[in-house]
Amino acid sequence: MLHRQKLTSLEICAGAGGQAIGLEQAGFEHTALVEHNSDACDTLALNRRQWEIFRQDVRDFDPLRDAGIDHVDLLAGGVPCTPYSEAGRQLGNADERDLLPEALRLTEILRPKALMIENVETLAVQKKFAGTRKALSERLTDLGYKFHISVLDAQDFGVAQRRRRTVVVALRNDIPAKFQWPSQKWELAPTVGHVLEESMASNGWPGAAEWARGASRVAPTLVGGSMKHGGGDLGPRRSKLEWARMHVNGNSTAEAPPGPDFVLKHAYGKNGWEGYPKLTYSQAALLQGFPPDWKFSGSRTAAYKQVGNAFPPPVAQAVASSIAEALTSAAGERAA
Repeated sequence: MLHRQKLTSLEICAGAGGQAIGLEQAGFEHTALVEHNSDACDTLALNRRQWEIFRQDVRDFDPLRDAGIDHVDLLAGGVPCTPYSEAGRQLGNADERDLLPEALRLTEILRPKALMIENVETLAVQKKFAGTRKALSERLTDLGYKFHISVLDAQDFGVAQRRRRTVVVALRNDIPAKFQWPSQKWELAPTVGHVLEESMASNGWPGAAEWARGASRVAPTLVGGSMKHGGGDLGPRRSKLEWARMHVNGNSTAEAPPGPDFVLKHAYGKNGWEGYPKLTYSQAALLQGFPPDWKFSGSRTAAYKQVGNAFPPPVAQAVASSIAEALTSAAGERAA
């Protein structure tokens, strides 16, 4: 009888743990997580004391010297989106914050069986990044990997949010099994109201059920801002207008859900969302697909930035499960 092999992972740019949760749920055991942001590192440690967390710039990280690691099954990471996002001026590999080269450096050192990298949608679809995609594919091919790239939308995996992200997967050429992208699992994603009604009512607000009926669609993409700028509200004006259609005030976040005296007011002036409740960062985390018991460290704004910059755990789990299936079936073929 064959037993499923234990699969190991090393994650860079781990943030608040969105991808790490998904990998864990897919059966990967983390050997190390690398993250430079102190609040995010504290969040990881707060929730998983057993994880080995390295608080440092990934450009300075040597897996053997720093962690005693010379091989893992999966190297994963959500490298910074700023070089490829509209808000970050889309400088690509000319941006000093671009850490795709570090993912390739560690791939060459560790020779993992698989690689999984997440970034913004534009990396996969915009013509201006065709050269980056070609260079990435060629480098991974030179290193002995099969290159896959796709855009996945979080709402297709049960997340109450439109969030389209580029995911790069590469399997080493000696892995005989073929990688298959996870299929869409939800025909209709849960709505914001469905996900947040209980939380909105948790502080005694009697209008939560009425509010939830009005919040009858999925959320726009949560925006966390960079670690240096932004993150105090739910995004630019166009995003706030989308939130207002679901009776949410996107001007800032709240310390707590509405209390018993909160009155829902429908205002139709210049800032028509001002009579609506604001989201707490914990509510934003629910819309991002984090487990309800996941805790965040740091100030309210710092916590919201961690949430807004995260890879939704259900999407990470789906991709990682497909990788795990390829790796374990390959092991089974060898053992047969």
